[in-house]
Amino acid sequence: MKTTEDYFAHYEAIAKLSSRMLVAAREGEWSDLKTTQGTYREMIEQLKEADSGSSLDENARARKLDLVKKILADDAAIRDLSSPSLARLSALFTVNNPARVLKKMMGLR
Repeated sequence: MKTTEDYFAHYEAIAKLSSRMLVAAREGEWSDLKTTQGTYREMIEQLKEADSGSSLDENARARKLDLVKKILADDAAIRDLSSPSLARLSALFTVNNPARVLKKMMGLR
């Protein structure tokens, strides 16, 4: 990445791809999701290289944080849609004491 704008254009492109992947998951278009994931992974790998040498001011860091939060939220929603049983288990751990949930699942008191 040559400039800060190039850097953010890359993050925004990843965010757009994550949105497309979420739409595909919501619509049950799993082949489209899988195809888009390949491009998504490539872009993440490219970003890893650019991210290591980037120096951002406070506003730019806030902008980056907003984009990362959106990407991660899309990723979590995709995982919930693709693995509903894991989403239910995750909800159990969030609401209840994790140790109690594990004991109950294992039949322990």
